[in-house]
Amino acid sequence: MTLLGNLLEYNQKFVEEKSYEEYRTTKFPDKRIVILTCMDTRLVELLPKSMNMRNGDVKIVKNAGAVVAHPYGSIMRSLLVAVYELQADEVLVIGHHDCGMSAINSEQIIGKMKDRGIDEDTFNTLNYSGIDLHEWLKGFSSVQESVAHSVEMIKHHPLMDQNIPVHGLVISPETGKLDLVVDGYE
Repeated sequence: MTLLGNLLEYNQKFVEEKSYEEYRTTKFPDKRIVILTCMDTRLVELLPKSMNMRNGDVKIVKNAGAVVAHPYGSIMRSLLVAVYELQADEVLVIGHHDCGMSAINSEQIIGKMKDRGIDEDTFNTLNYSGIDLHEWLKGFSSVQESVAHSVEMIKHHPLMDQNIPVHGLVISPETGKLDLVVDGYE
């Protein structure tokens, strides 16, 4: 059976047995927080548990590296929707130690794209259109600096409510220990 087939088979049983009932909640975060964090698999359960968060407590937005790369991209839009429509009163940017974005190499990624069949003409078209893939795919060298940069982009966004505290933290993907980078109350 395929991976998708296994998932759908399990889901059918999950629904039939009403296993979803213990996760019922509203779309509004009980603790009125929105978290931007990394998509790293080690954080899926560790991050909420390390902060005493349960299903329904927070909105969680994830991407590679917990980075706000563009002030008008989907990440910033999601944070603004969480604040203005979903009653989040605080924002937490939580990066993590040993993040894959700290070791990312745009040349290697582009090479892997080519190996999987992305045509050289596609790269030429993107380059001609002014898209610098090396810049777009670059990572960061310091998770603390990256978190602080994302906090600044959110805090100083022209559409963000200036009364919303924006905090920056770094979590250990091994222990769940949080280190404060930016205290949004200050």
